[in-house]
Amino acid sequence: MSVAGPLLSLEGISTYYGDARVLDGLSLEIAAGETVCLLGRNGRGKTTTIKSILGLAPARSGRILFGGTEITRLPTHAIARRGISWVPDNRRIFPTLTVERNLAMGLNRALPRDGAARAWTLERVWERFPILAGLRLRSGEHLSGGEAQLVAIARALLMCPRLILLDEPSQGLAPRIVEDIMAVIEEIRDEGIAILLVEQNSSLALSIAHRAYVIDDGHIVHAARAADLEADPELKHRLLAV
Repeated sequence: MSVAGPLLSLEGISTYYGDARVLDGLSLEIAAGETVCLLGRNGRGKTTTIKSILGLAPARSGRILFGGTEITRLPTHAIARRGISWVPDNRRIFPTLTVERNLAMGLNRALPRDGAARAWTLERVWERFPILAGLRLRSGEHLSGGEAQLVAIARALLMCPRLILLDEPSQGLAPRIVEDIMAVIEEIRDEGIAILLVEQNSSLALSIAHRAYVIDDGHIVHAARAADLEADPELKHRLLAV
């Protein structure tokens, strides 16, 4: 994990949907190579935080910096090209395209990044995810939930990111598949790609993250080392229990 200044910094951002304020002066940061989880009850602003970073739900106030450069007002495609990939909670793969064509959506935009790990290519994806190699000609609509999640993660890696935003990667998956997905995320972490992980299963998230933030009513109410929060079940229950 890098000891330099933050790779990503959110400084007091407030985001609205119409007149409804969802994020209220939220601040957090992620260092290069660091895995950070963002935890909180449903509807408290976790996904909106990701969408604000990506410019899909632009912050009305505050600043977002990536690599020391402000990206608050940039369009989403420009933010992605700076080295931020997204794995959304509903995967968003193209149902009528094959696995290979879905992956090409990421590959076509892939550029080498300063500080990025060894570049991801289709060949490397087939090697790391042999199940996808066997499914390369299958259309997205005929994939299982776990297979579709692997496609979404591989597509994000093909953009050669410095930071991956992962939104609920275990959602709707069987326990055995969740274990496989989390093993992949651990490999991404160990490769030195920074991760912001939004995950409803707090124990899973805390087991692989370096640090944790807890969001409530659109602002951060707790920040700690992930191991420290996991080791305090009373605090964890108070912050996260429904």
